Amino acid sequence: MDQHVGGQVQDSQDKEVTIGKYKVKVVRSLCIGAASCVAVSPTTFQIDGEKKAVIQNGADTPENILMAAQSCPTKAVIVTDTETGKQVWPE
Repeated sequence: MDQHVGGQVQDSQDKEVTIGKYKVKVVRSLCIGAASCVAVSPTTFQIDGEKKAVIQNGADTPENILMAAQSCPTKAVIVTDTETGKQVWPE
């Protein structure tokens, strides 16, 4: 079931994962499967059978995860600082 959160539709499969100092989430309804996040951080992201990005259990540097999120053409990768609770990307 989809939910409207902060002006965005969230798929019930949107999953937030804590990786280092960041919480990372892929908003599946925004993902177009461009795989730019996978190209930048293949240990963190992969494309599933629905051609949507998903977060996997691999680790990467916080800087690389942020670059992967910033590479997304639809801003479907949301990054939040776990210490401050502030959304880092998209700004």
